[in-house]
Amino acid sequence: MQFNKELDARGLNCPLPILKTKKALAEMLTGEVLHVLATDPGSVRDFKAFSKQTGNELLSHMEGSKEFEYFIKRK
Repeated sequence: MQFNKELDARGLNCPLPILKTKKALAEMLTGEVLHVLATDPGSVRDFKAFSKQTGNELLSHMEGSKEFEYFIKRK
């Protein structure tokens, strides 16, 4: 998937991946896509809730070997 910016949040635990994502999205334009890499298993739940609360669209998320990947579209 194409993206405009990437955020490496691997090794960070809740709430840091969400806080860094919020900051990164604030620096982006409407419609741009942020790619986030994380290792916190709780991030799956957190990113779903974050998208619902903020209106930023969670385009997809994938789970690999102890790694999670998210694509979030800026509202």
